[in-house]
Amino acid sequence: MTGIITSEEPRVRSTPAGSSDDCGCAPSERELQSLGAGRLLSRRSAMGVGIVGLATAGLAVSAPAWAATYPSWDDVERAKASQTAKAREVSRIESLIDGLAADVAAKQSEAERLSGEYIAALEAFEEASDRAESLREQADAERDRAAVAADKLGRLAAQQYRMGGSDTTLELFFSGSAVAAEDLLSKLGTMEKLVDANRSVYADAVGARDNAQNLSNQADIARVERDRLQQAAEATMLRAQEAARAAQEALEAQAERLDTLESQLAALRDATATTIAEYRDGVEARRRAREARLRREREEAERRAREEERRRREQEGAGDGDSGTPAGEVQPSGWVRPTYGGVSGHFGARGTICSNGYCTSSGHRGTDMYAGCSAPMFAAAAGRVVFAAYNGAWGNYLKIDHGGGIMSAYAHIKPSGFAVRWGATVRAGETVAYAGNTGASTGCHVHFEIYRNGTRIDPAPFLRARGVRL
Repeated sequence: MTGIITSEEPRVRSTPAGSSDDCGCAPSERELQSLGAGRLLSRRSAMGVGIVGLATAGLAVSAPAWAATYPSWDDVERAKASQTAKAREVSRIESLIDGLAADVAAKQSEAERLSGEYIAALEAFEEASDRAESLREQADAERDRAAVAADKLGRLAAQQYRMGGSDTTLELFFSGSAVAAEDLLSKLGTMEKLVDANRSVYADAVGARDNAQNLSNQADIARVERDRLQQAAEATMLRAQEAARAAQEALEAQAERLDTLESQLAALRDATATTIAEYRDGVEARRRAREARLRREREEAERRAREEERRRREQEGAGDGDSGTPAGEVQPSGWVRPTYGGVSGHFGARGTICSNGYCTSSGHRGTDMYAGCSAPMFAAAAGRVVFAAYNGAWGNYLKIDHGGGIMSAYAHIKPSGFAVRWGATVRAGETVAYAGNTGASTGCHVHFEIYRNGTRIDPAPFLRARGVRL
């Protein structure tokens, strides 16, 4: 396949002095400063949500942190009757617009900070989990080595007994009581003649036994630290999600109000014969046009994705390749191939990738699939959405809890590309998001992850065991 895709992952209007205090409807100058400067949002602070997409998704809009009373079109009509009233209403609307932007900027800054903490906490947990597993494996290997050495000494002792050895303790090897390597080594240690003849084997066995115990003790400590870090990562994820939710609601409030407020402002400043009703109708017409355009774009993206998948399967079927399970089709196991396109990046180590202002580490704890821009992402199994927000190098990131310690996750979702929200219950195969290029990504694709008990594992064999081929 060509074109391999990889991942890991304004204007400022001044506020007239005293205007917000006069009307009591927006933040004061001091409050605006405390919230943070800036009208509209940078690429990273925008959290990849997208104003239009959220406004047209039919999602609930929450009020900003500060109380605001928005003008109606009738208020604007009345304000045009006098220059004093018009100036007061202009000042009021400018304050409201600045307040919306400042509220969004402050909340998005906090959400981005916490998303960074979540990524760091997850990586710390995964490193601790890897260390605990490595220590356990080393301890098991040392126990096996001790058992092999002890068994070797036991056979030597038995041979000596058969050759007429006089040490009565050799009978222990035929009594069935010396089963464990620990017991065997303890009894062999009493056999001075045998040990002298096989001192190096005995020392190796004892050393392996002691190493196994030491490593086991270290593994116990590492598991305690792993569990602590897992709890910390989960708590940080919840804080990051809550901050992202607050930022999203502030952005939705801005999206809901901004076009209307700016149109009202333009109407107040307009000295032509254009009526207030024409401005009001223009806001509604633009809203409907945006909804229709987004709907057409998504329908066309899904059609292209299906067509590309059909061609890919035909090409691979013409050879002897494995074309994979059809995307979005629920298998008897209840699991689903999460998107269209072939695999463009496998689970495991790889070089650092830098893109869109982010750099990834050398590890790649997921599988990349070459889905085109806006291609649908399907829930890999039924479950509940436990994270849906912008999250650093992952870009827009969605995570689903399937129960039993298993979660799936989907990264690099397009701006305004979430089809479901945090807390939603989803069906296997349901469209949950649309592919994009947010975060550390070099082109539109899906970075797909599977978590088992909090740690990311290779999705390919996990899904293959459930009848899904990538």
